[in-house]
Amino acid sequence: MRLSPLNQRRLVLFKKNLRGYWSFWIFLTLFALSLFAPLIANDRPIVASYKGEILVPLFTDYPESKFGGFLAKTNFRDPVNIDEINANGWMIWPPVRYSYNTVNAELPAPAPSQPAFLMSREQACAKYPLQVQDPACMAGNMNWLGTDDQGRDVIARLLYGYRISVAFGLLLTVFSSVIGIAAGAVQGYFGGWTDLLFQRFIDIWQSIPELYLLIILSAFITPSFWLLLGILVLLSWTRLVHLIRAEFLRARNFEYVRAARALGLSDAKIMFRHLLPNAMISAVTFMPFIIAGSVTTLTALDYLGFGLPPGSPSLGELVQQGKNNIQAPWLGMSIFAVSSLMLTLLIFMGEAARDALDPRKTFT
Repeated sequence: MRLSPLNQRRLVLFKKNLRGYWSFWIFLTLFALSLFAPLIANDRPIVASYKGEILVPLFTDYPESKFGGFLAKTNFRDPVNIDEINANGWMIWPPVRYSYNTVNAELPAPAPSQPAFLMSREQACAKYPLQVQDPACMAGNMNWLGTDDQGRDVIARLLYGYRISVAFGLLLTVFSSVIGIAAGAVQGYFGGWTDLLFQRFIDIWQSIPELYLLIILSAFITPSFWLLLGILVLLSWTRLVHLIRAEFLRARNFEYVRAARALGLSDAKIMFRHLLPNAMISAVTFMPFIIAGSVTTLTALDYLGFGLPPGSPSLGELVQQGKNNIQAPWLGMSIFAVSSLMLTLLIFMGEAARDALDPRKTFT
């Protein structure tokens, strides 16, 4: 599809902002990688071969009886099962051999254990003294960024938590923005009593204490991803209302709008075909900042204990672990690095989008 000259100019301006342009690609790459988190961090092999049969443990639960055991579900990290499969075939593991909820029972020290690069091979394989010289011992038991206070791998928790946080932020931004843009368009276009009543309703709605409401709800129900998303959409849809309302109030009496009315176009067509595209320029400028705020909201709720269910991979839960375990600085440093990088990329993207959509900007 060929871009219009105006959109070509905006794209060129976006690319000229190298900080925002590269932030966009870095953010997109990191989010794409997090979508494939089970292929990067998992406590099951991606694919295996046993006695000539190709197995896919990543997607299928195999009974341990298949490998000579007796449990209903195979633990592929069990040394007995590992030796049995390797003796009769092979396994291809993810780069990180832990999922977000995998507890490492072979830690050389009490959890939270230190990062692997601070350990020697002897320390990492302390529970397997006969395998100290075996490279597979280190590969299978190392936690490269350490573990949390429950023995779970920090890299896996960060990877899965990043995926949930970004997905939550994107969905919250999209749903709340659709509602807010529609409400602001109706207010700004019709004005009068419609605008006045809507404004008073929004004033009342914004006075609802978000945190207190979530605390009350958490006493009756256990928040899930979609339930928490729905509640926050209902509480945050007003973010773009005033911006879109102002754009529609400004443009509703322009010459091209009057001409469209004179030609008999309906209000809906005028609003969404002629006014909305211009108003969306301001809305798109704010989108990355809204995503950053949405991610921060989820992180704060998880930190306070009113977010996702316990055990879920969460950046906020890692922040809490860092606070509770100051003797394990790698926890706080890891979550600080990931959160700072994510929010910085979003802010740089927002600045680049703002400059690209600004009609006063030139190519120089």
